[in-house]
This record gives sequence, structure tokens and C-alpha cells, in this order.
Amino acid sequence: MIKLIGEGDRDAFQKLYQLFSEKVYNTAISYTHNSSDAEEVAQDVFTSVFRNASKFQGNSEVSTWIYRITVNTSLNKIKKGKRFSFLKFGEQEYDVPDFEHPGALMEQKEHSASLFKAIDKLPESQKTAFILSYIEELPRQEVADVMEVTLKSVESLLQRGKSNLRKNLENIYPNRRKSKK
Repeated sequence: MIKLIGEGDRDAFQKLYQLFSEKVYNTAISYTHNSSDAEEVAQDVFTSVFRNASKFQGNSEVSTWIYRITVNTSLNKIKKGKRFSFLKFGEQEYDVPDFEHPGALMEQKEHSASLFKAIDKLPESQKTAFILSYIEELPRQEVADVMEVTLKSVESLLQRGKSNLRKNLENIYPNRRKSKK
């Protein structure tokens, strides 16, 4: 299919889009926390896929390649937003906006927003490993392939990420553990 897309086959591209558009959007929104930004990232991802399909060498799965583009595009979008935030003279630095992931159940919306605030505070590599592993539910080896690291590195990132996430959540819910004892 990628070869056909590289040759300009729009039907093949449409099929690829139908297969991956929801996954790309969900991954993007996990990073951007904003539907219009996630839509922009998704559009950029598929533009990149279409433009670069002829360069795809098949060294990884197509899904891995698309996730890698999605993660990089999402991270670039976040960095670009932070880069221009200095233009807001006199305005306060805002915390991560309240965000409701579209996959969260209604009764879990509040906890979901807090979880994403805590995830956002993780270092970039831990955040990526966490999002791809636990939110997108990719197999660990595919996460390693997307991140271009070893499986052992992913496991280590997830362990450190969980530890940091626990600390971040304890800051949000300081009395939660104490009340469960």
C-alpha cells in the first residue's frame, strides 16, 4: 500500500487514512490536549506520510513509521506552542488546561484530566513510552521501535515514568493514599 501511495495512488492513501486516522488523532490529542491542535497534527502527519511514502524503506512496520511521525509531529507542535508563549507579555503562566481524553468514560473524566496533567509533567521520553504503552496500548516492542530504543530502555522508561507519575499524582491528591489505608 505504501508503495502505491509513493506512486501517487490516492485510493491507497484513502485506505491508509481510514486505517490510521483515529489512532493518529488519539495519539496526538494525548500530547496536545486540544482537539484543534490534534486535528492539525493529524493533518500534518498524513501530509508527511503522503509526501514521504516513496522514501519508506520497509525497515519497520508501516504502523511504527506512522506512530513515529505522529509522536515527533506532536512533540514539535508542543515545542512550537511553548516557543511562542513568551509573546504573552504580562500574562500568567498557565497550568495544563483541563483536558478530557475522548476515550475516558464519563464517570472518569475528572480523574482522567488529573492523570493527563501528571503525565504532561513527565520527561519527554517517559511521557512517550507511557502514552504509547498504556494509552495507545501498543506492544512494548513496537513502542521501542517507534522510539528507536531497545525494549529494555522502554521498560526502564516505564518504570521511571510510573514512579514519577505516582509522585505527580500524590501532589494532585495528597491525602488519597492515606485515606485508603
